Parts: sequence; structure tokens; C-alpha cells
Amino acid sequence: MEYQSMSVSQAFQLIALLSLITLHLVHGKVNNTHGCYRAIYSFGDSLTDTGNLLSLISSPALFAPIKYLPYGETYFQKPTGRSSDGRLLVDFLAEACELPYLPPSLDKDANFNSGVNFAVAGATANNASFFVQRDITINIPPWSLDTQIQAFKYFKKFYCDRTPDCKDHFENALFLVGEIGGNDYNYLFLEGSSMEEIKIFVPFVVQRIRAAIETLIQENAKKFIVPGNLPIGCSPSYLSLYQSNSSSDFDSIGCLINFNNFSQYGNNLLQTMLKDVQKQYPNVSIVYADYYSAAMEIFKNPWKYGFQCDILRVCCGKGGKYNYSPPLSCDLNAALCTNPNQYFHWDGIHPTEAAYRTIANMFLHGTFTTPPLHLVDKDVYKF
Repeated sequence: MEYQSMSVSQAFQLIALLSLITLHLVHGKVNNTHGCYRAIYSFGDSLTDTGNLLSLISSPALFAPIKYLPYGETYFQKPTGRSSDGRLLVDFLAEACELPYLPPSLDKDANFNSGVNFAVAGATANNASFFVQRDITINIPPWSLDTQIQAFKYFKKFYCDRTPDCKDHFENALFLVGEIGGNDYNYLFLEGSSMEEIKIFVPFVVQRIRAAIETLIQENAKKFIVPGNLPIGCSPSYLSLYQSNSSSDFDSIGCLINFNNFSQYGNNLLQTMLKDVQKQYPNVSIVYADYYSAAMEIFKNPWKYGFQCDILRVCCGKGGKYNYSPPLSCDLNAALCTNPNQYFHWDGIHPTEAAYRTIANMFLHGTFTTPPLHLVDKDVYKF
């Protein structure tokens, strides 16, 4: 997809649309009986976006598969802008706290009293200028993590000007920061950069995430969940792009070892940073959500979680070993599986609703989160 039709300045001008939010704020407290959080504010990329990219590409001249079925078919029975067949992790977090699904920030008709989703599919942790300054000539979209944080700051100002419980509201809200940074690496890998070259960029990604968290803390945020990256060596997109005839390149599951090692390297740096921020701000709660380990647990034991044994195969694709033919190929002409609930991979890049549901159950009951996240009673609440 081409992003050149929108400059960075134009992306920031989109923030002005948030002024419309003031028409849809409902005064008073949110009635969520679980009491997990008052609201949820999320930032990230296509793993979290619930419709912002759809607003940005509303022109009929811009084609994107997420605008059409079968995206959204499993739960919503229509495309919603989510890069999956149904709900995402952020949707299950909202359900757990009995909050409405987070509306995308660019939905001018939404009610934003219970939170806002600022995530945009394709977003990077670093600004587009970061890549330009380093003579990296790839097409980076302008809606970076920093752009999303600036949009939140505009929203907060509007909210606080009109509600009496501003400080309490944000101190008791959840801030979901990520997953973000995966696209910084994806774009570089697709450009042909080597893994060693891309490793140099990991600390920069982690630093941008830190800057975002610290900015949000200054804006009264106190409760964070920060997910790491999925194991990209198990992604059908990478498995198809980096095919190998050497069995030593793969683990027992069939995932690319070097690429999974890269994911772990980035996640380790992220966790080290989060521990440092937690030490610096002891009154703030920061939970690391381990997407990598949760996904690997499913890949190693698919039958245990209701998935088919051919766990690396794509539900919606166009043939080949993994039913994936790059670029993104999930559309009405794709070879669509009959039961997405048995598949982890939706389109070769993004998980299915079933995958998100399984991971959400793990996270919400304290598994693969550091420190353990015990939001719900595991004996009575499960998706």
C-alpha cells in the first residue's frame, strides 16, 4: 500500500478531528462491575487497530483487503478495520472489564467515554523522519507511535476541560502500549536489510516506546500493559519470504530459528527497559505481556488449545505450503478455511480471533505476564 498521499503534517492535522470527540463525551463514571479499569487507551499497529486505518483509506481509490470480507466475518459479520477475522486482544481486554469495544480515534460518531484506540495498522515506533535521516528509502506511513501519543494529549485536554474527574479517570484507566515496533523491522526486512543491520535499530525502537510510556505517565497514566513481539520466525509471511532447504534453519515446530532469536532479542531489550522505568516510577504499574511465549506455547501444543496440528498454515490465503502468497492475499478470491477457530494465522501476517482469544485468556489469568496480571477470576470467567 502506498502512503505517499499523506504527509507527516497531514497526519498531525488528523488530530484536529479529535475535537469532534467533545460532542460524544458522556459525563459521569463508567459502570463496569468488574472494576478492572475505568477506561482503556490503546496505541500500536495492526495487532490493535480497530478501524483507524479504515478511516484513513476510505477513498474508493485506495485498495486494502481489510475494507472487505472475509475480514471481520467470524464475530462482526462485516469488515470493521481489524486485521483479523474477528476480535483482537484489546477487544477481549475490554470485555473482561465489561467495557465497550474501543472505538478508533478517527470515528467521529463514537462515544469515547470508556476509552479510545489510537493504534493504526502499519504504524512504526520510530517516526518516518527517523528512516529518512538514515537514507532508508522505504515507504513509511506517517502515523507513528509519537503521532498517536500526540493525538492522545489532544484528546486528554478536551476531556479534562469538560469533565470534573479528569485525574482520577486517567489514573484508573489501562494504557495498552503495543505491540509496536514490529513494523520498524518488517519494513527493513522487506527492503532487504540483513538481520545484523536491523539489530542496530532495536534500541531505537525500545527508546521510542520508553518515551511514549514516560509521556503518558506525565499525563497521569498509572496502569500499563506493554506487549512484546510475536515470534516472527513462525509467521507464514517470513517462512515464505525466507525459504530454506536446510533443516538446521528450523526448530521442531518448523519456525525459522534466527528470526525467532531476533524477536527474543528485541523482547529482552524491551523487558529490561520496562524494569528500569518501573524502578524510576514505583507508583506506576507496568505489566509486560509476553506475546512470544504465549504464541510458542500454542505452536508447541496446538491440540491443547483447540487448534489444528498444521499450526503454521494460514486460514485465508492463496496456496503454497502455508496457504500464503505474498503480498497480503486474503480477499474474496482466497482459499478460505472452513473453521477459523482451528487456525492461529489468519492472513499470513495477523492472528485469528481464536489466537487472540487464547492469548487473552492466558494474559488475563496471569500466564505469560510479568508481573502476573490477575484481572479476572479464572474459575468463573473465560472467553
